[in-house]
Amino acid sequence: MNVALSQSTLDPAGRGAEVIADLFWVMAIGGVCIWLLVIGLAVYAILRPGKHQAKTTRVLVIGGGAVFPTLVLTGLLTYGLSILPDLQSPAPQGSQVVEVVGVRWWWRVRYRLPSGKTVETANEIHLPVGEAVEFKLTSEDVIHSFWIPALGGKMDMIPGRENRLKLFPTKTGVFRGVCAEFCGAAHAQMSFDVVVQSRDEFDRWLVELQQSAGESDHAGQAVFRSRGCGACHTIRGTEFDGVVGPDLTHFGSRRSIGASVLANTPENLTRWISHTHQVKPGVEMPAFDSIDAEKLAELVDYLMELR
Repeated sequence: MNVALSQSTLDPAGRGAEVIADLFWVMAIGGVCIWLLVIGLAVYAILRPGKHQAKTTRVLVIGGGAVFPTLVLTGLLTYGLSILPDLQSPAPQGSQVVEVVGVRWWWRVRYRLPSGKTVETANEIHLPVGEAVEFKLTSEDVIHSFWIPALGGKMDMIPGRENRLKLFPTKTGVFRGVCAEFCGAAHAQMSFDVVVQSRDEFDRWLVELQQSAGESDHAGQAVFRSRGCGACHTIRGTEFDGVVGPDLTHFGSRRSIGASVLANTPENLTRWISHTHQVKPGVEMPAFDSIDAEKLAELVDYLMELR
């Protein structure tokens, strides 16, 4: 399986996650205060059986059972509402725009370039640290939910509707993103890697992403063609222009296979192609279990060279 990545809102690496972590601790403290009061009243009633003075009873029941919880809950509600404007505010003009489309059960990712054009990848997102990024989120089929716990809150992805989410990474590193809305058989295996890097590293990566693969005399490309892989997958610069599955133009440089199901190694790719449904039950990609070992090795080698 893929290497475990940070996936905790309580270990924030983004401004949104920092605000959410603070909200958690504030609500936890408020909840503990109410819990201690209720338990304290229960213990008092048990240890002091019999008739109680009316004045003491009124103070305990009304003050402890009604007034105090109301004040605490009102304070928590006020605090919770106060953080919404910042979490829901749009990214500043000129911020990097990333369009993400949820598909059963993987992620189509498009980067908006300064020219207005887009360049596509899949199942892996790169972000510049210390800058706001605007995500435009939608779905091709059912309701999904986009969530990078270490960076910020989640947002539903709804067919026919575009939702927007602002994230502001504050730490470099590799984090885990997930689908947070049950979407079918492979929901638990619909994840993605998020690489937060310096602006210079991000710019270099984005330039490389725009490069086309081009035609090749590699034997694996002939296997790719003969097996009909180009009907579902695009490899820019070649005749393969399928749009059903993920864009494979730079597949070899990605960290994972199958929406973060397996680490991207030749051994795992061989397993993925030949035993797809054993690795990820419910996935719509067919398994090529009838391909002979030599052809499979050529195909794997070709795909790993797409960098």
